[in-house]
Amino acid sequence: MSGEFNQHPHRRYNILTGEWILVSPHRTKRPWQGRLEKVAGEERPSYDADCFLCPGNKRAGGEVNPDYTDPYSFQNDFSALLSEGPGEEINDGLLKASSETGICRVVCFHPDHSLTLPLMETADIVKVIQKWKEEYKDLGSREDINYVMIFENKGDMMGCSNPHPHGQIWSQLSVPVEVQKKSENQKAYWTRNKKSLLGEYLKQELELKERIVLKNDHFVVLVPYWAVWPYETMIIPRRQMQHIGQLNSEEEKAYAEILKQLTIRYDNLFQTSFPYSSGIHQQPTNSRDYPEWHFHMSFYPPLLRSKTVKKFMVGYELFAGPQRDITAEQAAETLRELPEKYYLNNDQ
Repeated sequence: MSGEFNQHPHRRYNILTGEWILVSPHRTKRPWQGRLEKVAGEERPSYDADCFLCPGNKRAGGEVNPDYTDPYSFQNDFSALLSEGPGEEINDGLLKASSETGICRVVCFHPDHSLTLPLMETADIVKVIQKWKEEYKDLGSREDINYVMIFENKGDMMGCSNPHPHGQIWSQLSVPVEVQKKSENQKAYWTRNKKSLLGEYLKQELELKERIVLKNDHFVVLVPYWAVWPYETMIIPRRQMQHIGQLNSEEEKAYAEILKQLTIRYDNLFQTSFPYSSGIHQQPTNSRDYPEWHFHMSFYPPLLRSKTVKKFMVGYELFAGPQRDITAEQAAETLRELPEKYYLNNDQ
């Protein structure tokens, strides 16, 4: 990158969504007298009798969890989407609405209440990936489901209502807006070039090496050129796959290893259990073929300067467009140089 771009305001283009982002690297020099976030306690017990997600406990909806030892999924007791609806539509001039149906599930990653992904064994993360694959196949095979969104909200700062290691899966009749944008841009590139848009982008990033954080034989972690969040990253498989169901056993292990390595670096950055929202974008599950799709996983962490100072998406971001205060190259270098060993565990 030009040294000028790392010092002065500029715009960057997101090839997946077709949108622009404002980058203002000089703003990191401004003094901060704003809000400082409270940091949740780092230590938790392996079992919490009051936790709705621990094995054997009763959930808020009245159901009792089994004494699970592997990843456990169940239908969300307070689902944002319901499997049945009135099937109605409104198309009255400029007023439009339509019924939306779907199935929402919770996936408990591990029975141990005290763990998070960076603290889990790689073999246990493989089991989480296998559970994601199982749910993607099950939900995606239904005629009334056209998209399966797998995601995790980690930490109080990201609105997580329960600290037990878990994620969610929302599957629905329609294809979400962000996925529609990515489908359109990947398809346009595929139509012109008969190549994967993300695959070609990954080749360029591997040559430049400026935004690469981690890599192994099957996956690469990088800070996207167009990243919005301060330490945003993307995990891209080297082999073009439309969805996680196409992962083989070797790729599952490599995926688990790089997930663990990335989340360790996140926690090491500010020596805290790092909050984020992560999500997997992959092809819709309807009957159409999607040769253009290249699945990927994004992490959107809010922390900017320390474990108590976060990036706020307000003002300009709400009314004009996204803006970031450090460049993608600066963020990648910071993450890349962090230790591989977890900051609290000298034996790891």
